[in-house]
Amino acid sequence: MKVLVIAEKPSVARDIARVLGCKKNGQGMIEGEKYIITWGLGHLVTLADPEEYTPDWKEWKMEVLPMVPKSWKLTVIRQTAKQFGAVKAQIRRKDVGEIIIATDAGREGELVARWILDMAKNQKPLKRLWISSVTDRAIREGFARLRDGRDFENLYDAARARAKADWLVGINATRALTCKYNAKLTCGRVQTPTLALLANREEEIRSFTPKSYYGVRLYSEGICFTWQDQKSGSTRIFDGERAKKITEMIQGERLLLERVEKKKKHTYAPALYDLTELQRDASRRFGFSAKETLNIMQRLYEHHKVLTYPRTDSRYISSDIVPTLRERVEACKTGPYRDLAKALHGKTFKAEKRFVDDSKVSDHHAIIPTEQFVDLTHMTSEERKIYDLVVRRFLAVLYPPAEYEQVRIQASVCKERFVAKGETIREAGWRAVYDSSIEEEDGEDELGNQTLPDLKEGQSLLIKRQERTEGKTKPPARYTEAALLTAMEKGGLGTVATRADIIEKLFHTFYMEKKGNDLLITSKGKQLLELVPQDLKKPELTARWEKELQRISEGRQKESSFMREIERYTNDVLSDIRTSEGTFRHDNLTNRKCPRCGKRMLAVNGKNSKMLVCQDRECGYRETISRTTNARCPVCHKRMELFGKGEAQTFVCVCGHKEKMAAFEDRRKREGKDVSRQDVRRYMKQQQKEAEQPLNHAFAEAFAKIKLD
Repeated sequence: MKVLVIAEKPSVARDIARVLGCKKNGQGMIEGEKYIITWGLGHLVTLADPEEYTPDWKEWKMEVLPMVPKSWKLTVIRQTAKQFGAVKAQIRRKDVGEIIIATDAGREGELVARWILDMAKNQKPLKRLWISSVTDRAIREGFARLRDGRDFENLYDAARARAKADWLVGINATRALTCKYNAKLTCGRVQTPTLALLANREEEIRSFTPKSYYGVRLYSEGICFTWQDQKSGSTRIFDGERAKKITEMIQGERLLLERVEKKKKHTYAPALYDLTELQRDASRRFGFSAKETLNIMQRLYEHHKVLTYPRTDSRYISSDIVPTLRERVEACKTGPYRDLAKALHGKTFKAEKRFVDDSKVSDHHAIIPTEQFVDLTHMTSEERKIYDLVVRRFLAVLYPPAEYEQVRIQASVCKERFVAKGETIREAGWRAVYDSSIEEEDGEDELGNQTLPDLKEGQSLLIKRQERTEGKTKPPARYTEAALLTAMEKGGLGTVATRADIIEKLFHTFYMEKKGNDLLITSKGKQLLELVPQDLKKPELTARWEKELQRISEGRQKESSFMREIERYTNDVLSDIRTSEGTFRHDNLTNRKCPRCGKRMLAVNGKNSKMLVCQDRECGYRETISRTTNARCPVCHKRMELFGKGEAQTFVCVCGHKEKMAAFEDRRKREGKDVSRQDVRRYMKQQQKEAEQPLNHAFAEAFAKIKLD
C-alpha cells in the first residue's frame, strides 16, 4: 500500500517529493514507489455561505437573523475546485492505506488539511509531519519521527471553533449593520477592537493639553550636568520662574561633586525573533507592512529554505535545537556575516536559559537560520533585509555579553542637585554584530551618555556656563504598524499568523488609512464604532476567546461550550444593533458621477493609492486617481505619486516636483540605474494589478449580491 502526503502549497510538496524520491508527475500530484505527494493551495475547502443552508438566508434581511447553522456545512472553494478534485482522487485511491498531513505545523495548517479530508469523507488512518523548516534534513528527520494524527484532534477542534466563531459573529453582525444603515459595513471579533485602539488613541491625542516645562543645565570641565529634583528624580520643572531663579542663582558658583559611582555592567543581546517582533523591527527600520514582512519571511522559509517557520509566537529555542547551532552558524558564513560567524568557530554552545527554554516553546521555536547553505545573490533586496535582521539577531545571541563601565555623578550647588552620567565600553561582545546600528529601547533618558574624565568625590568645579531649557509635553504618538502590532499583542488581539491580515483588511475596507508612517482612523471607521455594540469594541473579550481557543487546543476545554458562548454573544450583538438609533452618512461624496450608473462617487484613500468608488454596492465601479510608487523624487528623495493614464502619466512629489513618465524614464537611463523601459512598464503593470485587487475581498462577492429595498 502507498502513503499519501498532503502539503499546504506546491513549493513544499515539490521539496518533500524530491527528498522522498518521487519523480512521476501527475494531475495535481507527484508519485514515487512508496509515496504520493499532493497539495492544497492554502485552503481548498471553507465553511459554506449562508445561502447554501436555506433559501431564506440568501436575501440580506434583518428578520432572518441570527443565522446559526444547526449542522455546519463545508464547501469547495470555486477558484481552486480543480485542485481539490485532484487531492480527493488521491485520497480515495484503493492503493492508499495511510495519509500524512504535511501542511504548516500550526492551527490554521491543521484546518487546511482536515477540511480537505472531511470534504473527501476520508476514513483512512492519519499521521502528522510536524517540522519547523523545510530543508532536506528537516524533512528527512520529520518523516523519521511522524506523530499519530489523533494527537492533533484538539488542535483541529480549536481551529474549527475559531472559523465558526468568525462566521457567526462576522457574517451576522455585518448583515445586520448593512441592512440597518444601507451601507457597506463589515465588522468582526478581532478587526473591530483593533479599530477601536486607533479611535482611542485619536481621542487621547485630541483631548491632550500640552504643558510647558523647563530644565536647567550647567557646563564645567567639558561635562554637561542636568538639574534633578531631589524628591521625584525628575529633570523637568513646571514653574518657569523657579527655573529662571535657579539659572541665575548658580551663575559663577562652584559645583561640589558629592557622589561619583562607577559600576561594571553587562547586557545580553535582545531575544530571538518571533514573527510579531520581526514585523515590528521591519516596520521601524524599512517601512515594511506586517503583511509584506510575513510574505518575505514565507519566501525565505519555503523557497530559499534559509530561515525556520515564520508564524511563531516564541522567542526561545528548545533544547533539542542546541546540537544543531554549530551547523546553523556555519551556514551563515557568507557575505557580511563571514567574519561574525568565524568568531564563533570552535565555541561550545550551551543551553543557556536566556535563549533556550522548552517551557516557552509551544508549536514552534523562535525564527532562526536553518542549516541550508545561503546564496545571497539569489535574494531580492527586501529578502536580504529580513534575512539580515534574523541572522544578526541569531549570531548576537550566541556572542558574549557587552561589558561596560557606567559612571554616575551627583553634584550640588546652592542646595540644588545636578547629575551627569557616562558609559565606557570595555568589551563590545554582542554589539560587535551590529556595529553601531543596534537600537535599544531604553525609554526616554534626558540625561544621555557622555564621555566623562576621571573625577573624584569632594572635587569642586567652576561653573563656566548655564542655560535654561524649555519644552512642551507631547501627546501619545499615533500608531504606526509596528506600534499597532505591539498593542494587538499586548491586548491579545489575533495571533502571530492573523495580525498582518487584520491590519490589511482595515485598509481594504477603508476604516483605516496611512499618512506617512502614521495610521489614522477614517470617518467611515469612526462611524462604524459608533454603530457597533460596545462589547464588540473591547479587546478584553477577544483576548478571552483566544485564551479559550488555546485551552481547546490543549484539551482543557470543549469546543461545544465555546460555541454556545459565541452563539449567545451573537444574539446579544444583533439585539443591540436592532435597537440602536444611530445613523450612517457618507461624508466623502464627490461631485464626480459614476460613468456606469450615474450616482455620485466616494473619494477613498487606499493603503497606497487614492481612488473614486461608486457608492452603489451593486454597481461596484471604481477607478484609481493616483498611487504611491517606489520612484524617488530627484529633489527631496521622497516617494512620488503617479497620476493619469497612458502617455499623460505624471509623477508628482509633495515638494512640488513634477515629472512626465517619459522624462522619468530618460532620467533613470542617464543615472545609469539599469532600469529599462521594459522594467518600468513591468513595474507599472504590477502597480495596476495591485490597484485592481478586490477592495473588500472577504465579503466582495456577498455584497455584490445584496438587494435592499
